[in-house]
Amino acid sequence: MSGWVAPAPVRSIRAAFAFLTRIPVGGFPYRPEDWAWSAAHFPLVGVLLGVGLAALHALLARGLGDGLAVGLLVVGASMVLTGGFHEDGLADSADALGGAYDRAKLFEILKDSRIGTFGAAALVVSIGVRAALYADLGPACLWALPLSACAARVGPVWLIVALPYATPSRSRSKPVASAGLVQAAVATVWLALALGVAVAVAHVSPVRLGAMVAVLAVVTAASGAVYRARAGGITGDFLGATEQLGEVAALVALAWHAP
Repeated sequence: MSGWVAPAPVRSIRAAFAFLTRIPVGGFPYRPEDWAWSAAHFPLVGVLLGVGLAALHALLARGLGDGLAVGLLVVGASMVLTGGFHEDGLADSADALGGAYDRAKLFEILKDSRIGTFGAAALVVSIGVRAALYADLGPACLWALPLSACAARVGPVWLIVALPYATPSRSRSKPVASAGLVQAAVATVWLALALGVAVAVAHVSPVRLGAMVAVLAVVTAASGAVYRARAGGITGDFLGATEQLGEVAALVALAWHAP
């Protein structure tokens, strides 16, 4: 029917890709409720990005082996697809949390577009560790990349629910920050589905997956505690940093004693 617009829970899937990636999905303009619901589908975006990156890893590994070079190329491809969205949040958060001694200075640093020592160091560690873990996982990247990318995007959604936005003026201009318990529950369901597929299709040990979920829960809770203590809540940069910490933590759990 001409003029029909999909309801927010459906249309928000497209909005989630528009928000988190540089993939030209179109669909603009989105309504505030589309953006708010988009958080529910962040893990789905992660799964699909991970599937594409896993395919790239397998293709490159055929000619270059499962080494660090392939891992770095795959991390580079992920940053092209996302526009370095989460890496930017990690760098800004590291600079602010590492270089500020009070709340006012912390927000001053967050607003600075330049990258400092803490931010640069955090990027080196995040990129390097992820690339090295891809090399360690080898063929297991086929399931580990989609899982880690999915799982890492659940924690930030729960932080949106659990913590206030530290800069209220920005929260009004970023409707994603208005996501609630329903959106967080849907995000968790996406992860549960991904875990189920990993067990059923890839025959991944439920114990390993349980360890990954437990580690991510700890990382998310610890990150949230730091954000509340230092800034009084979350910011977009903090959510990006949480995704990066979660991705590294998930990969560590999945690579631990990997065959």
